[in-house]
Amino acid sequence: METGEKLPARTPVPSTLGTLSGWVDAALGPLLDVLDELGATVMLAIRTVSWMVRPPYRFAQLLAALDFIGAQSVFIVALVGLFTGMAFTVSTIVGFRQFSAETMVGGVVALALARELAPVLAAVVVTARAGSTMASELGNMRVTEQIDAITTMGVSPVQYLVAPRVLATTLMLPLLAVGFGIAGMGGAYIVAVAWQSIDPGIFWDRVRQLVEVKDLVMLLTKATIFGAIVSTICCKKGFFASGGARGVGEATAKAVVTSIVAIFVADYVITTMMTDV
Repeated sequence: METGEKLPARTPVPSTLGTLSGWVDAALGPLLDVLDELGATVMLAIRTVSWMVRPPYRFAQLLAALDFIGAQSVFIVALVGLFTGMAFTVSTIVGFRQFSAETMVGGVVALALARELAPVLAAVVVTARAGSTMASELGNMRVTEQIDAITTMGVSPVQYLVAPRVLATTLMLPLLAVGFGIAGMGGAYIVAVAWQSIDPGIFWDRVRQLVEVKDLVMLLTKATIFGAIVSTICCKKGFFASGGARGVGEATAKAVVTSIVAIFVADYVITTMMTDV
């Protein structure tokens, strides 16, 4: 070999162990992230429930949350329920008319609202309106160190900030779901009776035939569970937000998306458990 000639570069030998570890991380990383999020949410829910039954009780915070989540959501929930009932009735009449069974529309719409549409869509509306606000509000308090200041004063931020919001959402969502169902039936009545000339007596008679007490129980059960799920997820995302204004925005978006996914997953599970197949 001549002087000054460089040796050929040595090809690195791949580490089988390192490659295997990378594959494991790539495969299990998303699953571990999901489990980590689920565990943190469950732990926050447990802490929230434990603080609900311990004094001092934050009645002022609870009343403010009840007003914001419940009273201020009535109009938008009723509006969505009205047009949902109208749209579903139009589609149902078109399908049933092929079999000359359009008189069944009242009972079918009522059953759909009680079992699925009212609790699910009311929860989605509350998530979009109140859940996003809760996440962004708590996120701003976290990045501006207001939550740290509350802790420094010897007050539990979970008791002061999270527990009233979770309790208020859990209490108010069943009432909002009932309001959604009533508004939906109002829309169905307008379309079926006023516009399609279906006899009102037959309309309400089919409602009484198809809707049973267990369907109303399912509505209230779903709405209560959805309220607890939505409020816990949104509060968790905001409570542990980081990264300034951008982090708060990302936490709010993730709170809404995660809550809506959780609503539909829980809806399937509850429906399966409460339905006799």
